[in-house]
Amino acid sequence: MRSFLAVTLCLALFALPAGTARAVDEPGAQNFIRDLGDRAISLLEESTAGTADRATGVRDILRTSFDMPTIGRFTLGRHWRSATPGQQEEFLSLFEEMVVETYSRRFTEYNNETFVVDGSRPEGERDVMVRSRIVRNDGPAVEVVWRVRDRDDSFQIIDVMVEGVSMAVTQRNEFSSIVQRNGGNIDALLDAIRQQISTIRSGA
Repeated sequence: MRSFLAVTLCLALFALPAGTARAVDEPGAQNFIRDLGDRAISLLEESTAGTADRATGVRDILRTSFDMPTIGRFTLGRHWRSATPGQQEEFLSLFEEMVVETYSRRFTEYNNETFVVDGSRPEGERDVMVRSRIVRNDGPAVEVVWRVRDRDDSFQIIDVMVEGVSMAVTQRNEFSSIVQRNGGNIDALLDAIRQQISTIRSGA
């Protein structure tokens, strides 16, 4: 049993001959998620760390653990192609800030839950679905599945599914709805994301 939210010592893989397929590193992906949780909880339980220091530490963990560009492009969907290069760049920057602010706040609300990695399965040629549970003191456990991309020498999260609901797909649907309600205006989406970041930071 390991503490709360979940990422490892990524073992270096020996180079494979050209054209030789390799299996995704499931144990490495599981360790990656365990290590993420251990690092976050260790930081949050550090009695000498102030709230601001804990939040900064969690943000650093998240920025290196999530593949923000890949997730961001997926959540913008078909609207990515209609956005200008400037809008694409600003969207990815705002999207990363929104994700980091959202998850860092959730991490800092840690209340002695425990985090358990239950196993994994390969998904396609590069991804591993790592199953986990957040065991709460005051309610049923929450099932969380992490989609981890194996990049040969590192791992990054490209989606999180909570009780079977994909956060990336949910965000994509929300963004698409905002763009469509505003006649395809990408700037309206950027304004909405700025407002969401402001709301998160205000603690609302």
